Parts: sequence; C-alpha cells; structure tokens
Amino acid sequence: MGSADVLDDETDDALLVARSLEDPRCFGELFRRHAPPLHRYAARRLGSDLADDIVAETFHTAFRSRAGYDPARGDVRPWLWRITTNLIRRHYRSELRMFRALARTGVDPVLEGHADRVAEQVTAAAETPRLAAALAGLRKGDRDVLLLTAWGELSYQEVADALDIPVGTVRSRLNRARTKVRDALGGTADE
Repeated sequence: MGSADVLDDETDDALLVARSLEDPRCFGELFRRHAPPLHRYAARRLGSDLADDIVAETFHTAFRSRAGYDPARGDVRPWLWRITTNLIRRHYRSELRMFRALARTGVDPVLEGHADRVAEQVTAAAETPRLAAALAGLRKGDRDVLLLTAWGELSYQEVADALDIPVGTVRSRLNRARTKVRDALGGTADE
C-alpha cells in the first residue's frame, strides 16, 4: 500500500491507526489532523511553552499505545483529548498560575493575530480577568468538562469518552461549571 492511499483526507482515523502498525508514517497524518486544535487547547490552559510539550507527549503516548486502540471506536478525537487532558492534569499548578496571571493581567496566552478579531478581543478583554478567576475557582473535573466543550469543541459524548465518565456526568458538571462562571461574571455569560 502506497503512502498516497494512506494520506487521503477522507481516510478514517481508526484506519490510519491500524495502518500505522505496518507503516508508522501513517501516524503523521493523525498529527496533521489533530495537533492544531490540541495545541490551541493546551496553550489556553497552560500557556504556549507547555502546550508544545503536551502535544508532543500526547502523540508520543498515542503512538506507543496505538496497538491497543480499538478500531471500532472510529474517531480518535476522544482518545487523543483524553491523553491531552490527563497530561494537562499533571500540570494543574501551572494551569492555576496561568489563570491567576490571566485574571491579574487580562492577557490571553493564545494570540489569534487576525485583524477581524481585534474588536472582539478588546471587548472580551474587560471580562478576561474575571473569567480567568472563575475558571481557576472551578473544581478540576468541572473545569475539564467546560474547557473540553468550549475550547476543545467536543460533543458531550466525546467529552464523556475523553474523561471516561458517563454523558450524564458531563451534563451535570457542565451545568455546574456554567452556573459558577455565569455567577462570577455577574450573570452576563452566554448560555
């Protein structure tokens, strides 16, 4: 099988994992597809310096354990996000320091750099310190669910799979986290 067969954008993630057992280069396509959103998520939680390490370690861990991946699961997103979230949890103190610094300074660690986002960023800057303080005040599990949903853009089921918890727990943690953040922002947070 040639690399052109493997690197097609339509190739299923689970198939890429399976093919990577014979041709490890196939795993590079998974990196190309999934590293950017994982990096943005890790950078928002821990800062850019640690995000590079988290993403590298995520894919290193996934590559080492790929033989145990069940192809029936299909999409690898929950698997990769679980690895990333577990690695971020190891850096819990760094995350809290970053949120506290964000609360003091209002400077978001992920700089978009797009001109059309400037007005939105200026408006959001007023709320950033309070939002960061609210995030720092959440329990780990609640914060993980909220940020995987909001910043990771994962569905409830994907969050449940990533954290190995029932969907109902995702819903209750997300509701609790949203309520606490909304209260901390004076009831101005979007639903």
